[in-house]
Amino acid sequence: MTSVQPSQTVLIRAAQPADTADIFALIKALAEYEKLSHQVTGSLDLLKQHLFSDRPCVEAIVAEVAGNLVGFALFFTNYSTFLTKPGIYLEDLFVLPDYRGLGIGKALLSHLAKLAVERDYGRLEWSVLDWNAPAIGFYERMGAMVLPDWRICRVTGEAIDRLAQQV
Repeated sequence: MTSVQPSQTVLIRAAQPADTADIFALIKALAEYEKLSHQVTGSLDLLKQHLFSDRPCVEAIVAEVAGNLVGFALFFTNYSTFLTKPGIYLEDLFVLPDYRGLGIGKALLSHLAKLAVERDYGRLEWSVLDWNAPAIGFYERMGAMVLPDWRICRVTGEAIDRLAQQV
């Protein structure tokens, strides 16, 4: 088991283009943890384009220990019509299992909250799988409300093609 030594610090920072391969590896580790590896159909090149092109559509922050990326948060701007303010939607937060319990997840969430405050955003939100009790407990301890009345609606693949052609 790898562990953070007292002399090592955890650095939370904005992702850089050189981090893309490590972030993609962390995405694959997250998918494996969620038993969804078969759904990872994207590519390293697309991730890099979406994070670092002239018009990025997502942002990421990373957790670094001794020069190694051990966690990440990938997020993008959403909008609340009721608040008439943008917000941050956290798509994924993941810390490698050997580094859990060290405050890294909390540091990533705290960093995102600081970004939301700095940007004068109205909220920070995300989804969590209903079976992931450890994550739900962690998020509730961080002050999050798990909203029981809301469900995610998603259209992908052939269904999005069909929907796009409806009149």
